[in-house]
Amino acid sequence: MKRPPLTPADLGTLVRATRRAQGLRQDELAGASGVGVRFIVDLEAGKPTLQLGKALKVLAALGCELTLTPPGPPPEGRS
Repeated sequence: MKRPPLTPADLGTLVRATRRAQGLRQDELAGASGVGVRFIVDLEAGKPTLQLGKALKVLAALGCELTLTPPGPPPEGRS
């Protein structure tokens, strides 16, 4: 069964939970990932218009890995 797409809110929840599990404050995570505290606040709140590059820096600082899975080939007769 196909998973539903990841939402900004899902990503924010994951970041917050991981940060808390590691015992980090928002300002500590911001410093470790080279972004501002406001960015961390917005990311954890699920803001949908954040910069992808910065979000990837935060995920890397937390030790998270992001995996993308491309779709399979189109059904026969479609291109």
